[in-house]
Amino acid sequence: MTDAFIDFLHQVMTSPWVYSALFAVSLIDGFFPAVPSETSVITAGVFAATGDPNLLGVIAAAALGAFAGDHVSYLIGRTGGSRLRRRMRPGTRRHQAFSWAERTLAERGGLLLVVARHIPGGRTAATITMGMVGYPLRSFSFFDSLAAGSWAIYSALVGYLGGLAFENDPIRGLLLGLGIALTITVVVEVARHLRRRRRIRDEAPEPVPSRG
Repeated sequence: MTDAFIDFLHQVMTSPWVYSALFAVSLIDGFFPAVPSETSVITAGVFAATGDPNLLGVIAAAALGAFAGDHVSYLIGRTGGSRLRRRMRPGTRRHQAFSWAERTLAERGGLLLVVARHIPGGRTAATITMGMVGYPLRSFSFFDSLAAGSWAIYSALVGYLGGLAFENDPIRGLLLGLGIALTITVVVEVARHLRRRRRIRDEAPEPVPSRG
C-alpha cells in the first residue's frame, strides 16, 4: 500500500501538469479555505528535493495562485461590503465594529495581511475584510505579493528540507514537513491567543472600590 501510494505521488509530482495543479489549488484556497493548498505545496517541496518537480517552479506556481485567489476573496468582500455598509445605521454596534476594522486596517493592514497569509482560515478572513472596508487595491496588491510570495517560499522549503532529510523515504520526509508546518501554526495560534487575552485583560475596566 505504501509503495503504491509513493508511486502514485511520484507520478503526480513529476507530471508536467503539477504546476498548473498547484496554481489552481492555491487559487481556490484563497476564497475557499477547505482546499489543502499548504499540504499540496509542502508535498511538492518534498519531491522537489529529488529534482522533479523544480523547486522554483513550485514556489512560482503556488505564489501566483495564492496572489490570484486572495484577489478573488478581496473582490468578494468589496462587492458584498458595499451592500452591507449601505444597510448599516450610524451608531449601531455593527457600524462601530465596521468603522473600527476600517481604521485598524488603514493603519496596519499590510502587516496583518502578511501575517494572516500564514494562518489557515485567517488569510481568507483578512482578504475579505480588507475588501469590505475598501482597503486600496494598489496597496492590497503590493502587500499581498509579499504575503503570497513568503507563504509559497515557506511552504515549499519546509517540504524541501524534509525531502532532503529523508531522501530515500519520501513519506517520512512528507510527515516531517507537515509536522514542522503544524508546529509553527500551533505556536503562532498560541501566541495570538495569549496576546488577545492580555489585551482583553488590559482593556477591562478596573473595579470601582466600594465605599464602606
